[in-house]
Amino acid sequence: MNTQSKDGQRHIALTVGEVAARSGVTVSTLHFYESEGLIRSWRNQGNQRRYAREVLRRVAVIRVAQRAGISLAAIRDALKTLPDERTPTREDWARLSAAWRADLNDRIERLTRLRDQLDGCIGCGCLSLGVCPLYNPADKLGKLGPGPQILDPTAKP
Repeated sequence: MNTQSKDGQRHIALTVGEVAARSGVTVSTLHFYESEGLIRSWRNQGNQRRYAREVLRRVAVIRVAQRAGISLAAIRDALKTLPDERTPTREDWARLSAAWRADLNDRIERLTRLRDQLDGCIGCGCLSLGVCPLYNPADKLGKLGPGPQILDPTAKP
């Protein structure tokens, strides 16, 4: 259905149900994304939400980024870098995803370290496991504070 939004532009308008069905997310998820400033809609004369067709690509970008572990705040910040917060193009996606690459690589490294050390050390300085004296002699990590200091990326052992 063609309709006119508040900005006066013509759009192929989709209902919230149509966007949900085509994007694979629930209506409540769309409402949540909207409340978080990730997508936009307008109201028709009957006060029903309408979305521009381009919102489907935006929802796809959000879902892929979420699956990669990117926070909604980081996704929102990235989408705000687009001119007039428009729908991302292929070039935009390349730029946005490249910006997240360092964070993803850091997380992969931490998860790999966690996987490789998980069965031998919980990294907390508890001295309850037989290997703690090897990783944490005299509980030196305890001086850095509570919690899993070896596996905490902000800790400096």
